[in-house]
Amino acid sequence: MSLHICILETDVLRPELVDQYQGYGQMFERLFSHQPIAARFSVYNVMQGNYPSDDLNFDAYLVTGSKADSFGSDPWIQTLKAYLLNRYERGDKLLGICFGHQLLALLLGGKTERATQGWGVGTHQYKMAAKAPWMSPVREELTLLISHQDQVTALPENATVIASSDFCPYAAYHINDQVLCFQGHPEFIHDYSRALLDIRQEFLGEQIYSNGVASLVHEHHGTTVAEWMMRFVAHKPEAASA
Repeated sequence: MSLHICILETDVLRPELVDQYQGYGQMFERLFSHQPIAARFSVYNVMQGNYPSDDLNFDAYLVTGSKADSFGSDPWIQTLKAYLLNRYERGDKLLGICFGHQLLALLLGGKTERATQGWGVGTHQYKMAAKAPWMSPVREELTLLISHQDQVTALPENATVIASSDFCPYAAYHINDQVLCFQGHPEFIHDYSRALLDIRQEFLGEQIYSNGVASLVHEHHGTTVAEWMMRFVAHKPEAASA
């Protein structure tokens, strides 16, 4: 029996990248095909107003990255927040990446804002701050491809930090067995990160751009995070003894 994951796309790719990469939904589908837990996916672009019908059931809902700010006032973001809060209150499992990571933190009582640290690009390494049964394979450090200028600056009070760095203290967190989020992009590949860097070179400035390009010599652990996410979704917490 495979898991059924609803991917809520919160962006469309830049026109020059669509032919090669299609969209974030397809990028996540490719990522999850490299980990061992069987899963199938339904993709809905919520920025364009597309949502699953109420009669569909999913094992989890994954919120992708976006060029938009999670704290933005765009009507589609407000609609998505209401939708996700409803799913959370129903007890559904929620996964968040980058924008999704920030939006869920904001929605559930944390804080997200433009980071004083500036842009994070290229590969970035985090120290692991917690362990859980679904975090298999075990890693002592985690490297992910990143592209963000906003960060979670305060977590919801019931959240547990999983991964952290000086640059990004709340790089990953979970809320009990229901919410799991990462600031980094497990679905990115090096070529896509390089393409984003090249597009933003002038905007980023030469030092951030050059450091980001140089960091792409390092491997990243996207498939590890993909497996953690699927194990998290499949994980059934042991019932408390009576």
